[in-house]
Amino acid sequence: MATLDLDSKNIVDTVNNNDIVIIDFWAPWCGPCQSFAPIYEELSEQHDDIVFSKVNTEEHQDMAAQFQIRSIPTLMVFREQIILYQEAGALPKESMSKMIEQIKALDMDEVRQSVESQDNENK
Repeated sequence: MATLDLDSKNIVDTVNNNDIVIIDFWAPWCGPCQSFAPIYEELSEQHDDIVFSKVNTEEHQDMAAQFQIRSIPTLMVFREQIILYQEAGALPKESMSKMIEQIKALDMDEVRQSVESQDNENK
């Protein structure tokens, strides 16, 4: 499965209608982004059950601001509409593969309970 380009029109539907969505915030001038792109594309081909998407921060500065992207590349992972990971920096293929397996293995009932508990503490 090829990567999906996200914009302000399709991001909400993409996140809401897919179990796992990984977003790569990148820019054409970014050397590390360009080095990471083949790894990201290769992993997208290996995991048909995950939506691998990209946001070009030059073209979509509003989205980069909305998600508070300060450095690129930045990866963000949603599972069942919950952000589980957000970190700047390109990951090596092995680390990215491990992260994907860990995200797939999560008990989302426990995650939701944890999020709910944190929300209640912050009220």
